[in-house]
Parts: sequence; C-alpha cells; structure tokens
Amino acid sequence: MRPLTPQDEDHRSPVEDRLRAAFAARAALVTYRDLRRDEPPRGRGWGVRRVRGIAVAGFGAAVAVAAAYLLAVAPGGQVAPAPVQPARPPGIGVPTTPPTPRPAAPSTPSVAETGDAAGPAGAPREG
Repeated sequence: MRPLTPQDEDHRSPVEDRLRAAFAARAALVTYRDLRRDEPPRGRGWGVRRVRGIAVAGFGAAVAVAAAYLLAVAPGGQVAPAPVQPARPPGIGVPTTPPTPRPAAPSTPSVAETGDAAGPAGAPREG
C-alpha cells in the first residue's frame, strides 16, 4: 500500500472515514496489560503428561495380563499341567514271583535267510 497524499484525502468516502475512526478507537483500547502473557496456572492439574502416563500404565498392565493368560492357556505352555496317566485296575501290582518262561514258537525261515531268489511260494520273480 502506498501512503496517503493530500489528493487521496479529498476522495475518501464516508464509509472509509467511519472505518478509520473505528479502527483508531479500537487500537486506543489496547494497553500493555493486554499484550502481557498470562501468569502460569498454580497448583497441580491433570496435564497431558499425567493422563498419558496413566494411559501407558494401564496399557502395560493389560498387555501383562494378556501375556500371562496366553502362557497359561497355550498348549505346551510352562503352566500347562502334565497329562495324567490312566488309572490301573485294582489288584494288579508288582508280581511277587518271576514269570515262567513260555516255550518259543517254531520259526519259519524267511526268504532272505534261505537265499531263494524265486520269491514266496516258488513264484518266479518279476523284474
């Protein structure tokens, strides 16, 4: 903007004069107290840091509970109990006398022992 010259002052409209007067009156109302910073608040309040700290602590506690729950429930976890052995029928315990040896069943020779290449039952081997 360029500064006003005496020629421009003659061509001002009444609206412009009113606006200039209003702005000058408003500027006269501003004092050094309006331009000073406010005093800081006194006492303890619920600041952002305090709320954030409580939120982080709550989140950490929730994660710890979830981890403990997963360790307890997960198969093969450290807290999972060992499988229980089936119950034995009553009256059967440790034998007091050694068992009697049973006679050995007659063994039949296998193909590998006899060296027969014909295969089972004398059938010729395919190959």
